[in-house]
Amino acid sequence: MLNRRHIRIKVMQILYAFKGSESDDLKKDERFLMQSMENMYNLYLLMLSLLIEVQTKAEDYQEKSQKKHLATAEDKNPNRKFVNNELLELLKQNRLLKDELESRKVTNWQFDDEYVDVIFRAILNSELYKDYMATKMSSFKEDKAFVIDIFKEIIAPNDKLYDYLEDKNITWLDDLPVINTAIVKLLRKSNPDKSDLHFVPKLFKDLEDRDFASNLLKKTVLNLSAFSNEITNKTANWDKDRIANIDFVLLQMAICEFQKFPSIPVKVTINEYLEIAKEYSTPKSSVFINGILDKIVKEYIDKGTLNKVGRGLM
Repeated sequence: MLNRRHIRIKVMQILYAFKGSESDDLKKDERFLMQSMENMYNLYLLMLSLLIEVQTKAEDYQEKSQKKHLATAEDKNPNRKFVNNELLELLKQNRLLKDELESRKVTNWQFDDEYVDVIFRAILNSELYKDYMATKMSSFKEDKAFVIDIFKEIIAPNDKLYDYLEDKNITWLDDLPVINTAIVKLLRKSNPDKSDLHFVPKLFKDLEDRDFASNLLKKTVLNLSAFSNEITNKTANWDKDRIANIDFVLLQMAICEFQKFPSIPVKVTINEYLEIAKEYSTPKSSVFINGILDKIVKEYIDKGTLNKVGRGLM
């Protein structure tokens, strides 16, 4: 679920807030980093479980409508297309997903049911819902398309839900676009034959990615002075106060990868930090960072100190 760019962003956020020095105990920041990434998985489970809860809400709504004193013919014989949505049923019956929700105690919607109701009402009032419910029969393909549409157009951009998530965990706001994108990808790839594991992906692709997160944080912090001096030497004509703090952090991390991560290609490092700068820093940051990193790489090559192994890593 987490790729290397997401990991770099998490490390950047820790370093941006870092107030210590190279000699300080790093354990606290490492624990915060790992906890922050684990919390992303909780957010994933929370957002995915919202779909299940909305379907349950729809079923309860129909049952209550049938019992109304002045129930209409439509109330008594409702269109159950949404309630019987095959993809939502697939999620609801997923044993591993249910176990994961229980083990991580992701039970928010039991206590904050009003947000489920907000989303359910928004779906009911949408044109997407009206078009979908125009017929009573559907295929898995149509059901899947509908679920993806309501997630992208109603759930993901909902302001009240956004405020709720901010209140629960402030780091979730930066994580939300990543998690929403991951959920949409999983929904698109879903089919009735997928195993239960499909909706319970691993947080890290492998142990190497998990170690990369910890090592990037540690090796950057432990060499902050050296990396900072290197940046200062390359920006002699720049007023230091005009260099965005995030840009300085991204440069430190990139230099760390040049020096301390022999297997990561230079181009990959540069491209990743340029993309992060475009998203998190000023409009001109990517051009500035690219110029500084280009100077540093050329200097390393001239001196023969670029620490890379393997073909194609220069």
